[in-house]
Amino acid sequence: MQRSDLALAALATAAVPGLRAVEVAAVVSDGDDDVALVVDDERRRWMVRSPRDTVAGASLEAEMALLRSFGAYVDTGRLPFAVPAPAGFAQLDEGGRAVVYPEIPGHPLPLEQLRPGPGLARAVGQAIAALHELPSSLVEDAGLPSYTADDYRRRRLAELDEAAATGRVPVRLLRRWEASLEDVAVWRYRPVVTHGDLGADHVLVAQQTVNGIVDWSSCQVADPADDRAWLLVAAPEDAAESVLEAYRQARTELSDTHLVDRAHLVSELALVRWLLHGVHQGDEQIQADAVEMMLDLDEALHPAGESPATGSVRVSAGVAAGVTLADAVPVEATEVADGTAIVSSRSTASGVSASSGVSASSGVSAASALSAGSAVTGAVETVGGATTQASAPLVPTAATEAIDIADARAAWASYEDVDPDDVIAVRGSDGSDWVVSPASAADDEPTPAADVLSADALNDDTLSDDMLSDDSPDDDSAEAVGDGPDGPGRG
Repeated sequence: MQRSDLALAALATAAVPGLRAVEVAAVVSDGDDDVALVVDDERRRWMVRSPRDTVAGASLEAEMALLRSFGAYVDTGRLPFAVPAPAGFAQLDEGGRAVVYPEIPGHPLPLEQLRPGPGLARAVGQAIAALHELPSSLVEDAGLPSYTADDYRRRRLAELDEAAATGRVPVRLLRRWEASLEDVAVWRYRPVVTHGDLGADHVLVAQQTVNGIVDWSSCQVADPADDRAWLLVAAPEDAAESVLEAYRQARTELSDTHLVDRAHLVSELALVRWLLHGVHQGDEQIQADAVEMMLDLDEALHPAGESPATGSVRVSAGVAAGVTLADAVPVEATEVADGTAIVSSRSTASGVSASSGVSASSGVSAASALSAGSAVTGAVETVGGATTQASAPLVPTAATEAIDIADARAAWASYEDVDPDDVIAVRGSDGSDWVVSPASAADDEPTPAADVLSADALNDDTLSDDMLSDDSPDDDSAEAVGDGPDGPGRG
């Protein structure tokens, strides 16, 4: 349950013997606790945190256990900064406890004022390095998460797949991120104790040094790059280099050659987590904000003239529709700069139009897409003004509005040459979801036009095995062209 600042002040007086609150002010929190600043009659300043539910209560207890274990390292100087030190607890009527601890003096790190060389930049690097030198057992003994390097890589990949299932991730970013996450060489590092949510608001500075670090609820044993990403995004480049230099000088682990590469990736994948946060909260504004930032990033990474930026993605979740797999077929296609075929598709049952993309990297050419479309429309389309010959046929596209992707995969699984995992979904320009069957790879030699699937065959629910390619594409991504909303931290 939520509590007012006055209720939190009362909890503070109950938790700390002799504390008499004379002032209280609510503190904005992005977590699951109610937080207030209490000033007592001796002008001491205290922070009060009260969990809003049992899950938050368990998380707070684990965090406080962790911070108590950190105390010995603060006292001996192995941690060159203060952490919250619990001074008392107050039992809550619904279960759980509120915690009270002295406020750590300092103000949030002013990243825009961070300068290279000795001083604050060096202090920040040394503080992060000291944290990463702590024994992993401190986190594990507190019951907080601990991941191996490969487990953490797979976790990141699962998050990307979940975001991909929304159909709102720009395809070029998706390919970029998948390639980085699947490159196991990049993910060879020794997991360390990480803050997990390090940022300027959580680093308190005073007199050109790091005085304290707060908000440890996301602490875990994981990738050291997680605690570097925020600096690459928000700090001046030369200051970030000074932080990294000081960090490396203070670390005993010197073999992590891809630390900076992963830190850049983590900073980009923060947009994926922001999108998923919006999805989990059912907040369309957050989702739109995440998409806008992703589109901005995509544009920055891929100059004008490259292949389309707007998104379609591989999916592993359900999509919606009430038409059969043969009801929607490609009707035309054009080719963009990288050879990608942009295929316009139409559902003959619903009349809904959308656009999907078939990547040339999968071995599917614009020519083959055009040929399949021509078989339906009865006309030969052209690319760049030249008439195209038919390559291997494109297997029919299916629009769905009440069919689950699992059902689509099950239907295609009846053909022994088709891997159901290659059935993907894309989002059309009007926001509708489309299931796309596996497209056959283009042959080195063009297939005669007579071998292209006819309109009758495309609308026949009993397609035979020999109409499908023996070779499904390895790349299970697709591109969609359409309007998308344009965008955590904007650089």
